[in-house]
Amino acid sequence: MRQLPFQYALRNLGRSRVRLLASLFGSSMVVLLVLASGGFVRGMQLTLSEHQPLHDNVMIIGTGSEEGVERSQIAASTEGIAAASIPGLKESAGVIYASPEIHAALPLREERGSSEEFPAVMRGVRPVSLLVHPEIEITEGRMPRPGEDELMVGALAATRLGLPNARLALGSTLYFDDRVWTIVGRFTAPNTVMDAEIWLPLSDLQIATNRESSLSCVIVSLDAASFGDVDLFAKSRLDLEITAIRESDYYASIGAFYAPIRIMILVTAALIASGGILGGLNTMYAAFAARVREVGMLQALGFTRAAIVMNLTEESVFAGACGAILGALIAILFLDGLAVRFSMGAFALTIDAPVMLIGVLGGLFVGVIGALPPAIRCLRLPMTEALKSH
Repeated sequence: MRQLPFQYALRNLGRSRVRLLASLFGSSMVVLLVLASGGFVRGMQLTLSEHQPLHDNVMIIGTGSEEGVERSQIAASTEGIAAASIPGLKESAGVIYASPEIHAALPLREERGSSEEFPAVMRGVRPVSLLVHPEIEITEGRMPRPGEDELMVGALAATRLGLPNARLALGSTLYFDDRVWTIVGRFTAPNTVMDAEIWLPLSDLQIATNRESSLSCVIVSLDAASFGDVDLFAKSRLDLEITAIRESDYYASIGAFYAPIRIMILVTAALIASGGILGGLNTMYAAFAARVREVGMLQALGFTRAAIVMNLTEESVFAGACGAILGALIAILFLDGLAVRFSMGAFALTIDAPVMLIGVLGGLFVGVIGALPPAIRCLRLPMTEALKSH
């Protein structure tokens, strides 16, 4: 079969700038839609998946509170009892990795007298929490000090509150519990719910929530000990009314709770991507369907219909690939890392290698399929009619 040279397809792209721009726009929009949808699902999946945490932690929480640590209440003495009773916990310089914490959802205000409230996810901690949660990295400032009305905010806390990121800069203030609190630190914990939290000293949050004698949980890091050791401790201390659960299992259960939402998002993403692909196909069809006379001339010159379809496909795929690269570049610059708020906090759109592969394949799919309908339309006419068409 006599083939048309690839240079012919390449030069054809420059014959009509409008047609070229339409092809690039259609392909790039498909890729953008696919990447935006895929990045949304991927970001939520990473935040509530087995990737969190990156180490072996066990949560000691109140019995019956396995589905929400915010509802858990355990005795404040549990931390000391667990550290002394469970052999084999991780230890460094005499410090046992046992972090007593309070998790609470509280409304904040920007300033005293303001009527607008912002929902915040707060965590009361001690300095040992940085050992138990090594994914925490303080990027600015320092840890808040007890009794000083100080806060430390996560990288996505502003998104969770619905405020500009600059509003939570070091030295800024927030108002709750009839007090003005100063932001003295900022931290990041990528792909975790902690990234959207506000941290403050445990004793301060105990006072603010009237929980001086109780905690939400104690999180311990395992070394020589196993989960069975912590579970045995929890089951043997019936007086404390506690239960043990791996931190990874806890977040997996939270992820399972959000599974229907993720399915709905996947279906919505598929519909959006399908609409984008159909729009891209329509654009490609309009770009190629007007070339009936050109196709008739190529047949008159002796090129077979298969060779013409092959050449149109090469041209369409090349345009689709260029549009896919353009769409991928825009997505990396403007969508990757874009923060999205949800009930447990916030997460960032994640456009990683799997999402990027799906997006680029979507652009190439538009290029391959986009050439076939107009090629069939052009080739179904007899050569004489094709040469006389306008």
